[in-house]
Amino acid sequence: MNIEEFRLYCLQKKAVTESFPFDAVTLVFKVMGKMFAIAPLERMPPQANLKCNPERAIELRGVYPEAVLPGYHMNKSTWNTIHLEGIPPDLLKELIDHSYTLIVESLPKYKQAQLKENGG
Repeated sequence: MNIEEFRLYCLQKKAVTESFPFDAVTLVFKVMGKMFAIAPLERMPPQANLKCNPERAIELRGVYPEAVLPGYHMNKSTWNTIHLEGIPPDLLKELIDHSYTLIVESLPKYKQAQLKENGG
């Protein structure tokens, strides 16, 4: 998956916004104001940071040691840096979904309710 495909997939999710809050080359995707994906546009190969539960993060790093690494500049137990072209596209979509879901589940109950009211 290339960076534009990654971007479009993230933007399909309910209540997602994209912005450059850190600098002009680090694209951040948020749901209800909380980050679930970060894509540094200047990195080659293309990569992104995604939230992951700790057990699964360790498992993925073992299965894909060249493509799934501890999160760069993130909490390394709960974020992975993923080389977008280093894992199957279906798995990458699943990991984007997983990151999004983890963040939605961490939102305050009133924000989760707002998201559900709007079809999320």
